[in-house]
Amino acid sequence: MKEERSVPVHILTGFLGSGKTTLLTRALDYYKLSGRKPAVLMNELGDVNLDGMLVDEDVPMTEMLGGCICCTIRGDLGMELKQLIEEHQPDVVFVECTGAANPIEMLDGVTDASLLTKVELKSVITVVDAAQLSERSHSPRGKTYRLMQDQIRCATHILLNKTDLVPPAELVRLDTLIRELNPAAPILPTVRCEIDLSLFDRLEGGVAERHQAASACGCGHEHAEPGACSTGGHDHDHEHGSDAHHHSHEHVMVYTHYFARPVDSEQFEALIGRLPQEIYRAKGILRFTDTVSPFLFQYAYREMDFVKIAPKEELPSVAVFIGEHFDRTSLKAELAALEGR
Repeated sequence: MKEERSVPVHILTGFLGSGKTTLLTRALDYYKLSGRKPAVLMNELGDVNLDGMLVDEDVPMTEMLGGCICCTIRGDLGMELKQLIEEHQPDVVFVECTGAANPIEMLDGVTDASLLTKVELKSVITVVDAAQLSERSHSPRGKTYRLMQDQIRCATHILLNKTDLVPPAELVRLDTLIRELNPAAPILPTVRCEIDLSLFDRLEGGVAERHQAASACGCGHEHAEPGACSTGGHDHDHEHGSDAHHHSHEHVMVYTHYFARPVDSEQFEALIGRLPQEIYRAKGILRFTDTVSPFLFQYAYREMDFVKIAPKEELPSVAVFIGEHFDRTSLKAELAALEGR
């Protein structure tokens, strides 16, 4: 039986007016020119998606208007992603969140989507408006600046955009400021979000290609993990179609494991019970060898809960683990052992 592939997902976040949509349109053109089919999930605070008008009509797009992915309609994100993928069968999905959104809840929403369909979160790219960050960092108060900091902390890659509007000495200061907030993510100085778009191919590739991506960024780090976000996780490893890979910085991260077969419920519960304290959140849908119905499980800060479910359609058997500094290789090996692999 042919194994269903995971669809790569890239989240584009950043300040209002920073250039996210410019980056999105460049990325969409890149994928289309290479014969691949991209899709977009776009969120705007208002009732009209003006940015969406810049996306070509031949690109499948789902609009989430009138609210923020990260709060009022976050619960719909997983279902919207699932429907977008099932209806259009894209090769990649870009999620562009309104610049007024805190990305933390959104990241958790995307991991929720992996319980409904096979998606693989490949990157969280934050576009930083250099001039705006420069201005606001000199008076570091208020919700807007705190939001900017959160968007930087949660990134796997950072585009420091509009560098032509800031003096060189100030760019050095901004680089230091960003690095203090997120020491792991590569920083790419840009004008009008012009980057080597093959970065997306490397992010979707294997171990060697991901190491090349870090080198191409001119960063001394290996493929970066997100910074110290207070909750949620961002960079995914999936059991199928992607090997676990190692990083010089193991910050907040997500490991998603798809099960090929049912596992023993007591063995799985024992594994969850001995998770290291660095893993503070886990969730998933499991089929067990010793039960008939599938179960939804939740784990948060040493507490676990299993609920029997009766899904109306076939769902993947999957477990998602979120935490900081944990050893993904060991966790992957333990989960594989439950399956007898």
